[in-house]
Parts: sequence; structure tokens; C-alpha cells
Amino acid sequence: MRRALTLTVGLAGVLVVWELYCRLSGVSPLLLPAPSRVASALVDAREEAWQHTSTTLGEALIGFAISVVAASLAGVVMDRFGTVRRTIYPLLVGSQAVPILAVTPLLVLWFGFGLLPKVIVIVLVTFFPITVALLDGFAGTAAEATDLLRTMGASASQIFWKLRLPSALPRFFTGLRISVTYAVIGAVYGEYVGAFDGLGIWMRTSANLFRTDLVFGAVAIVVVISVALFLLIVALEAVTIPWHKAARTVA
Repeated sequence: MRRALTLTVGLAGVLVVWELYCRLSGVSPLLLPAPSRVASALVDAREEAWQHTSTTLGEALIGFAISVVAASLAGVVMDRFGTVRRTIYPLLVGSQAVPILAVTPLLVLWFGFGLLPKVIVIVLVTFFPITVALLDGFAGTAAEATDLLRTMGASASQIFWKLRLPSALPRFFTGLRISVTYAVIGAVYGEYVGAFDGLGIWMRTSANLFRTDLVFGAVAIVVVISVALFLLIVALEAVTIPWHKAARTVA
């Protein structure tokens, strides 16, 4: 409650200062619209805003879900088979050097303006953090605990399910928290390059029409979606591994 109150007061303070500056400085709304003007524009365009928001949110969730499944499978395979890890891991690191700015227009050119290029962009920007976080979690498994289970006659499969996977979950959720915000940004950027609907294309068309208030409104929606998904992952983590939260509290 204290953190929420502090955040609310800080955000309210920023909005008040922003509003006063826009009203007292005489700055043009085309350059910097006041928060009240942004809110009013979103209310007037609420149907259009909801349409674009639902499109972007759907793309982000689909791409993120695919990325989580693919990254989890890749992480498990690379953990179980050292040869695969030594072969694939450098390729994953190298893939992060490929600029998305250059890849996204090509994806739109190859696959059109539909859902597929956005999903590919989202997977590209979220797959690596999830995979690396999961691998780090596996690597952080206590060697003493592994040796103890082996002396008790546990099989490799039992060690994985009873020890290695639970030990890796905290790092895994860290990767999810990071990647879920990337998923929204990836969807927006894919739409900005080429789309029929979505917050990205709405920003672009609004900027071309000099509707700066709607551009700020779309940005505000992106922030709200990202924070909401982040908090959803935090809540899922608390439900899935409550012992980890308890351990942090004790520490």
C-alpha cells in the first residue's frame, strides 16, 4: 500500500506539473498537449481506441505465448544436452545483434500486413531473455542438493522435475517480467511499420494528421497495457512459487 501510494502521488504530481506548464506557458497543443486534452481526445475516440488496443493486446499475447512455449522447450533441451547448448547458445547471442529496425520491414514485405509479421517480431524480441533466464536458473541449482538426490537413488528425470525445474522458476519469471513488456513494444513497432489496425498504426496516422493528443493517448495506453501485463506476471509468480516470495521476505 505504501508503494502504491507513493507511485500514485508521484504520478499525480507529474501530471499536475505537466498540466500547469501547458496552460501557463502557452505552448502549442501540436507540440505538447495537456493531460486533460489527451484524456478528452481518448474519450472522444474511445471506440477507435478500443479497436486498436484490442488488436495490439491480442498480438502481444499471442506472440508472447508462442515465445514462452518455444523458449521453455529450447531452455530444457539445451540444459539436458550440452552439445546442443554449445551449438545453439552462440547463435542466440548473435541473433541479438541483428537490428529489429532492419528486419521488421522485411517481414512485412514477405508476410504482408497481417498478424504473422507482428508475431514474429514479438518472438524475436522476447525469446532470448526468457531462454537465458531459464538457463541461468538451471545453472544456479545447488550442486549439494543434486548430489544428495543422486545418493538417494533419484533418476535424472526425477532430479529435473523435483529440483532443477523448481530452482529455475524464479529466474524464469524474471525473464517473463522483462519479456512481457518487450512483447507490447514489439507489437507496436510491427504495426508502426505496416498494419491495418493497432496502436502502432494509430500513432502513425495520428502523427500524420497532427493529432498529437491522440499520439500521446496511444502511448499512454501502451504504458498501461505493459504495466498491467507486468503485474499479471508478478501475480502469477506469487501464486506459482509462493515459497520464493517467502524466502525473499525472510532474507
